Amino acid sequence: MRVSDAEREAAVEWLRVASVEGRLTLGELTERTEAAYTAVTQAELAVITSDLPGGRPVPAPAYPQPSSGEGGSVRRWFVAVMSSSKRRGTWRIDKPLGAVAVMGDVLLDLRQAEVRTGVVDIAATAIMGDVKIIVPDGVDVEIDGIAIMGDKKVQVIEAPPGTNAPLVRVVAYAFMGSVKVVGDSKAKPLKKAMAAWRKQWEEMRAELTGEYGHHRAGPGPHQIHPSNEERPRPPWPPAPPRLPDL
Repeated sequence: MRVSDAEREAAVEWLRVASVEGRLTLGELTERTEAAYTAVTQAELAVITSDLPGGRPVPAPAYPQPSSGEGGSVRRWFVAVMSSSKRRGTWRIDKPLGAVAVMGDVLLDLRQAEVRTGVVDIAATAIMGDVKIIVPDGVDVEIDGIAIMGDKKVQVIEAPPGTNAPLVRVVAYAFMGSVKVVGDSKAKPLKKAMAAWRKQWEEMRAELTGEYGHHRAGPGPHQIHPSNEERPRPPWPPAPPRLPDL
């Protein structure tokens, strides 16, 4: 049974709710969201959400709002003054983030982070320093702010327009420094094993398109190398070189 646009959107919302509950990292959410939008059959959507509990979500606010005090939003700060501050691997994002680099470097790798809010909100300040934010390709990135004798840039392969992709919002202030948001294509890719759902999903997609076996690593069933007896062999011993006619 072919899937409808409404069913794709429902699956994406299901994934976003699972992300808020801490069941998916930002990288996993982005990967599954992309797969949901490219799904053709209902069976493919079922595979994408097969390891998530509960039923399909109803249209309702899915994300808790960040806590705030009397002075405004409470942020989690990463500060480097003539030093470096790095956060990578598995960690939780349940409030807005702040990054300050003064003659130093701050690195925030969000690919394996558990995002408990609907939007990743980051305030980044670089004074004669650098703030680098790594995100999975496929997220939407909004960057605003001011750069004086510095730069602020985005180097991410973003999701196609109209898709409900995860959002990373950055307000950047750079003075003789830089604030950069980069994706997997511009950073060192993470080494991760193929998830069970991804393997099953790709096999279903390959069968649907008639390319079964060609997407797998190594030779497929129709790519087996011939045996030594079947391979063409060069002549041996080699023929002597031919002398030019006088």
